[in-house]
Amino acid sequence: MFAELFAVMAPVLAGAGLGFGWVRLGHDFPVAFVTRLVFNVGTPSLVLASLADAEIDAGSFGRTMLATALVLLGMGAATVLVARLLRRDWRVLLAPMMYPNTGNMGLPVVLYAFGSAGFAFGITVMVTVTLFQFTLGSLMAGRGHPLRILATTPTVYAILIALALLLTDTALPRWLANSVELISGFTVPLMLITLGVSLANIQVRGLRSGVGFSLLRLPLAASLAWAVGALLELPATAHAILILQMSMPVAVFNYLFAQKARRQPDYVASLVFCSTLLSLLYLPVLLALLMRAPPIL
Repeated sequence: MFAELFAVMAPVLAGAGLGFGWVRLGHDFPVAFVTRLVFNVGTPSLVLASLADAEIDAGSFGRTMLATALVLLGMGAATVLVARLLRRDWRVLLAPMMYPNTGNMGLPVVLYAFGSAGFAFGITVMVTVTLFQFTLGSLMAGRGHPLRILATTPTVYAILIALALLLTDTALPRWLANSVELISGFTVPLMLITLGVSLANIQVRGLRSGVGFSLLRLPLAASLAWAVGALLELPATAHAILILQMSMPVAVFNYLFAQKARRQPDYVASLVFCSTLLSLLYLPVLLALLMRAPPIL
């Protein structure tokens, strides 16, 4: 079991460590360019490449999206309780509570833990979180109209195309399938490297508070994901991946939104940093439970 867990976590550590070390050695890394490339080109290609030929029926796809949405809303409601316990403004904690790192960190872990069959469910969870983050999250940060953001987000169109293919049992033309598969190949490695770069650039303060938040958020997220998945009777693999994805550390994008909204970005940076470091300790344990008998905790 240890060898299996190390095989899952090693690529994540290697990719993020590469980005972290690259910046610490004084080399430049175009974060803004790479983020736009991954978000506007890599992620839509990854969605199409993963879902178009995935062995996942439309019903399971829809229930997984619904389950993810319910967990996100539940975590949003729980923010009020956590904010009182930590004596913080709930508006500061809302995004870190709701939006885990299902992309940069979650997708690689899902891929290496559950393979291509489970990766489709990981993509489903990730795109649902992304839709919430860039609509409700953007609205909270004052970054524009949610409908306009949706209309200009390539991933949305990739989801619609993938849904149409799933519902009609249609395959992409060979030339297009090969093209999106090739382009999608750079997405996961760049996600990991960018994660490491972002962590290296974050100025962290309040480590104690960040650890306290992480210890509160993790059991809430895992328990809520387990309950919602059981209620909706998700397939075992989808259920396990929902729990895993919702238990990921705080997404780096939450720090960027906090900067934009001027809502204690230094504090949010500590939440991102501490939760990511702690995930290196708890993810192997969670993976051992989920991979042995998913989705029992």
